[in-house]
Order: sequence, then structure tokens, then C-alpha cells
Amino acid sequence: MARKTASASMNHAERLAGTIFFVVYLLVMPLLAQRLFALFELLLGTQIGAEQQNALYYYLLFAVTLIIFHRYIAHTTSRLLDNLNRACVTLFLGLLIFYGANELLYRVFRLFFHSRANLNDVTIAAQINAAPRTTALIVIFLAPFVEEVLFRGLMFGCLREKSVVVAYAVSAVLFAFLHVWTFALSSWDISYFALMLQYLAPGLVFAWVYDRSGTLWTSVLLHAIVNALALYVTFA
Repeated sequence: MARKTASASMNHAERLAGTIFFVVYLLVMPLLAQRLFALFELLLGTQIGAEQQNALYYYLLFAVTLIIFHRYIAHTTSRLLDNLNRACVTLFLGLLIFYGANELLYRVFRLFFHSRANLNDVTIAAQINAAPRTTALIVIFLAPFVEEVLFRGLMFGCLREKSVVVAYAVSAVLFAFLHVWTFALSSWDISYFALMLQYLAPGLVFAWVYDRSGTLWTSVLLHAIVNALALYVTFA
């Protein structure tokens, strides 16, 4: 029998609405966001800068996530407070495992794909240079929250009730897919999907800390910490 996790508190309405939102977030919004902003500019008769578009996009995602999953978020917060010591220990272990696994995978990847640039990193670097505060807010706070609720809270949590292996595999692969598919499509280069390898270790570790601690906030915090450290090391 599958072990009961925090995902068990996610009711049917949250799972249904969340799944629809997840599909839209993963496959639809990356393609339509620019067109929607262009439509808003036409209707409002004003220009919305790239910085404002990026901020509005993630604020909207954050708000929709809170609205759909507010009951689940309250429950997983309660689990954090009830098991704070376990969450802290798991977070620390997660950091150690993350950097160990990520460094190993990065070295293997660079050995075989040393000339392949990660366009996701390039895009974030450009956004940091153009709007450092807004981009830092998104990368450290908004994006980790939205991604962890969807990929770990919803996807991993629901699949975990059926199969542990499937839950880890599917959530990690989809998390990696999110970070590369639009760049592969825009460049018409299917080989770009090889960069998914760089995101598999983070996806697996984020799922592990959530699964072990029983509260989503552990994976949210770990995600936020590694993003913050990456920004500091790269752009300090």
C-alpha cells in the first residue's frame, strides 16, 4: 500500500482544476503569453514593457496557484509546523544531495555536450541584467512556489499514491521538459532536448525532500535556496 503523504489532503476539485492549470501552464502559456500581452496592449492602448510582462505573468501564475490550491497549501503548512525538525534535517540533506548529484550530472553532461548553450540560463541572465530586482523576485520566490505546487504537490503527490517509481520519473521528466521545450521549438533543434538531463537531478531531489518531509514547503525552500545561490554565484 502506498504511503500516505501530504498530497492526500488535496481534494478532487483541487486535483481537477490543478491538472487543467498544469497543462495550460506547461504547454499553452509559454506559446500564448506574448500574444495575450500584445492583445492587452491593443485593448488598453498602451505599451507593456518586457519587465512588466514578466512580472505580471508570474504574479498571475502565483495568484492562480493560491486560488486553486489554498486548502492544500494550508494543510501542507500545518504539516511543516508539526514536523519542523524533520523538515529542517531533510532540507539540509537535500542541499547536500542536490549539489553532489547536480555536480556529477553537470560534469557528465559537459563531457558529451560541451558546446551546447543552455538558453534558459541565457534568458535569465539577460533578464537579470535588464531588471535585476524583478527577476530575482521571480526566480527565488514566485517560480519555485508555482513549480513546486504543480510538479511536486500535484503531479508527484498524486502519482505517488499509485507508484513511487512512476511519481519520481514522471514529475522529474516533466520538470525538465518545462525548461527546454520552448527553446527546442523556437530553434527547431530536437537535439536541444538533451539539456533535459541537466534538470533531472534537481527534479528528483525536490521530489525526494517533499516525499521524505511530508510537507511541500521543504521542496519550495530548497528550490528557492538553490536558485538564490545560483544567482549569487553567477551574477555577484
